[in-house]
Amino acid sequence: MFRRRRQADADAFGVEVLGYLGPLYATALRLTRNRPDAEDLVQDTLVKALRFSDRFERGTNLRAWLSTILHNTWRNRLRDASRENVEVDSARVEEAAQQEDAGASETPEQLLLRATLDADLRAALDQLPDVFRQAVWLRDVEEFSYAEIASTLDVPIGTVMSRISRGRRMLLDALRTSKTRGPAGKLPVPSTT
Repeated sequence: MFRRRRQADADAFGVEVLGYLGPLYATALRLTRNRPDAEDLVQDTLVKALRFSDRFERGTNLRAWLSTILHNTWRNRLRDASRENVEVDSARVEEAAQQEDAGASETPEQLLLRATLDADLRAALDQLPDVFRQAVWLRDVEEFSYAEIASTLDVPIGTVMSRISRGRRMLLDALRTSKTRGPAGKLPVPSTT
C-alpha cells in the first residue's frame, strides 16, 4: 500500500513537471540557440528533476526549481565543453559560412521571438548583452520573481534588480532609437507641407 502511494505521488509529480515543458524548451532555445541542443538540455533537466524529486519542497515554485536545474545543467555543459579539445572541419565551416552569407540560417531564438514579439522589440532584445537579456527575459517574459531569478542565475538579488533595471533602460533606448530612425535604420525625412 505504501509503495502504491509513493508511485502515485511520483506519477503526479511527473505530470506536474511535464506541464512546464513549453517554458523550459523556450528558455533552452534562448540559451542554446539551436533545437537539438535545446531538446537535449530539456531532456537532461527533466531526468534530473524526476531523479531528485525528493529534494523538491512541496508548496514552493516548481517552475523556478526546474529553471534552476536547467540553468545549472547549461552552465555545467558550457564548463565541460570548454575543457574539450576542438576539432575543426574546414570544409564544413566554409560551407556554413557560405550558407549564412546567403541568409539561409536563423537561430531558433530568432524564430521564437519573431513569432511572439514586435520586430523592433525583438531587434532591441537581441542587441542586449547576455546577462541583461537573461534577467529581463526571466522577469518580463517568464514572470519569475527577483528571488527566483537570483536563485536561477546564482547571483545576488541586488545584481538581478540592477541587471533588470539596466536591461530595461537599454531596451527602451534601443526602441526609441529605432522609432526615430525609421525603416532600415534611416532617419525620417521631414515633411515639407
